[in-house]
Amino acid sequence: MVVKEKVNVINGAESFYIGGNHIGVLLCHGFNGTPQSMTDIGHLLAKKGFTIFAPRLSGHGTAPSDLERFHYRDWINNIFTAYNQLKEKCSEIFIVGQSMGGALTLQLAAHERDIKGIYLLNPAINDVSYHIYKNKTSPAFIDEGNPDIKDKTVVEIAYDKVPIKAVNELLSLMEDTESKVHEVSCPITIFKSTVDHVVPPSNSEFIYEHVQSKIKRVIPLHNSYHVASMDFEKDFIAEEIGTSIHHLLENKQ
Repeated sequence: MVVKEKVNVINGAESFYIGGNHIGVLLCHGFNGTPQSMTDIGHLLAKKGFTIFAPRLSGHGTAPSDLERFHYRDWINNIFTAYNQLKEKCSEIFIVGQSMGGALTLQLAAHERDIKGIYLLNPAINDVSYHIYKNKTSPAFIDEGNPDIKDKTVVEIAYDKVPIKAVNELLSLMEDTESKVHEVSCPITIFKSTVDHVVPPSNSEFIYEHVQSKIKRVIPLHNSYHVASMDFEKDFIAEEIGTSIHHLLENKQ
């Protein structure tokens, strides 16, 4: 599968695909992130033989003003399209979503019953620091601080400001997803940083309590902040995901 970008994308922020076996892993980045944030985990999982696809969400990885042009349903459509593309190559599909990507993963899992399992990294669903901007129209752009990563040697590709309109689209996505969590029944693993300056742990706890999944667990991360896929425990996360995937497929009915 060839990934083609139709806009000018920041170098390193492009969608990426790594061919492998019949087991596909779809990686979904977060709000104001890019596939770059999932690169390390993607390559670690690819070494285990899996086929990897990390799509770039609309308006991300280009210019801050681009985010103003998209509705949260565009991001849902992005992930559904990527899922269907990966299904053309793979017979078993797993999803990994970080932050807003976790909400998009839940949207997918609530609708598609063939998904074999999902993995959420500090998912955002009902409480984020952006809530103070709900239903506001000014300022037009909100300054972003440094990405919430404990490892200070890591540089994440992200905008230094985001449109308040896009922030409200994120909040709408979270509200919509919260109403669908109870429709999720596939196996779920939630990685929850004990220190997260962006998304409180209560988001993960809500998801764990409300999904219908018979197989569910929460794994605490003690040495990573919000962008856990780029932080000190990324190898641990990838190893846990890989082990879980093999276990679920070996024990499927």
